[in-house]
Amino acid sequence: MIVNQRLTIPAAELRERFSRSSGPGGQGVNTTDSRVELSFDLARSPSVPDTLRARMLERLDRKLVGGVITVVASERREQRANREAARERLAATLAEAAAPPPRKRKPTKPSRGSVQRRISAKKRRGELKRHRRGGHDD
Repeated sequence: MIVNQRLTIPAAELRERFSRSSGPGGQGVNTTDSRVELSFDLARSPSVPDTLRARMLERLDRKLVGGVITVVASERREQRANREAARERLAATLAEAAAPPPRKRKPTKPSRGSVQRRISAKKRRGELKRHRRGGHDD
């Protein structure tokens, strides 16, 4: 299974479990094991580089149980379709976790023109409010 350019997971490292699904399928649901649980041991996988492993373990911390990530697919009627959906979902999750962190934002100052426009708008608004107050001659 190809996750991204740097990471490919061999099928031998994936564990699949099948069970009866509660989704669509009518009476066929009661007889076929179409639900798929796809598990991958991220913490002990030899195909994941150590630099990526640390980042992925940190980002997937809440989804891992003992270093293993498990994805479930049961929305389709056929087992084959659920297997493909589970593999796609696992690949997308791992690719998102392996993505490099976003670049730091370089702090910038507002331009002189934008500062002047902001101040002149504030002065206009203040003048408007000052004219509203006006003197009341009773």
